[in-house]
Amino acid sequence: MERRKFIRATGVALTGAVAGCGAFPPGDDSDGNQATTERATSGPIEEDIANPETATDGSYSVSIEPMGEVTFDAVPETWVGNNGSWADMALALGMEPPEAVWLPSRYHTNYYADIPNVSVDGSNIDALYSDGVSKEQFYRFDGDVHIIDPNFLQNRYSGWEDSDIDDVAAIAPFFGNSSFTHNYAWHEGYRYYTIEEAFAKLARVFHRAEYYNAMASVRNEFIANLSDVVPSDAADRPDVANVWGGDQPESFYPYHIGQGTSYRQLRDLQVGDALAKAGVPDFYDTRGQIDYETLLDADPDVLLVRGHESKSRAEFEDQVVSYMENDDTASTLRAVQNGDVYRGGPLYQGPITNMVVAERQARQLYDTDAELFDRQRVGEIVNGNL
Repeated sequence: MERRKFIRATGVALTGAVAGCGAFPPGDDSDGNQATTERATSGPIEEDIANPETATDGSYSVSIEPMGEVTFDAVPETWVGNNGSWADMALALGMEPPEAVWLPSRYHTNYYADIPNVSVDGSNIDALYSDGVSKEQFYRFDGDVHIIDPNFLQNRYSGWEDSDIDDVAAIAPFFGNSSFTHNYAWHEGYRYYTIEEAFAKLARVFHRAEYYNAMASVRNEFIANLSDVVPSDAADRPDVANVWGGDQPESFYPYHIGQGTSYRQLRDLQVGDALAKAGVPDFYDTRGQIDYETLLDADPDVLLVRGHESKSRAEFEDQVVSYMENDDTASTLRAVQNGDVYRGGPLYQGPITNMVVAERQARQLYDTDAELFDRQRVGEIVNGNL
């Protein structure tokens, strides 16, 4: 497979390990600069894409920023991914799981539990990250394509030189983008993709346009159903505080609702941003934490606590909510008193996981028991019944 030279995004390179890949809290899930701006919600998506034309020698090309056009000499069968967003997209295309992702623990395969005939054993997916990322791992994985923006490797960690990128690209081409966040300094001038746009790109790489088209139909129905659930009057929609906290939290990392795919469900649910409205700085502005007194200043209708997606609702209530209910200060929060403290959602979303999480939070926020997407049909598509 031939690699085309990728175009490096402009901006200041970050060196050294940055919070978010192995450390707590994550530094990769939001756009702190756009929390108080108008946030776009989702509309219908294209349902009729085609696989790329194949040359007589079997090669074909697919473009994605920031790399530009990438040429493949055959359709990839095995792959290495950056995160759970791409893993979920590949599953929706009927592909096998990746050989590895950055942190398998943040690919929440438990989301598939209620989708018929769909399951992923996350224990079989290796971790790219372990106190850094070793080039030698890529030789061991020997994937047919690396669904990773190489700028991510070079800007997140020191030690990755152009020659290292070239060595890995000689194993298989890079093809990726980092749209889950809009926050990196090296993203100046960066081209961002929606979940569906990135999904369509990946479908073309794997020559699975028919899977994308089938799933797009399900997602368009889901988007319409979700729109029907969300109240038209902003006064009827809750103000939400989105934070990262532990099992017995005394302090939190505050996040504004940004434009990356990480907060897609909250934008579509059109919730208010309680922290931004109260003037609580975004984590990305200060790298600081807040306590319960600061949360009381915002006193959100709903408190969403990230970092607990591996827990069931009951486990979250037993470990996190019960602690707040028994804390003298936390128990005075409106959200705690009203039973409106929930898991905050994942860092990484693909077409399936987004529907699962958005439906879950729609039920919590808008008191609906409607099934917003067809799980049976999703299972059929994943298993090739198109």
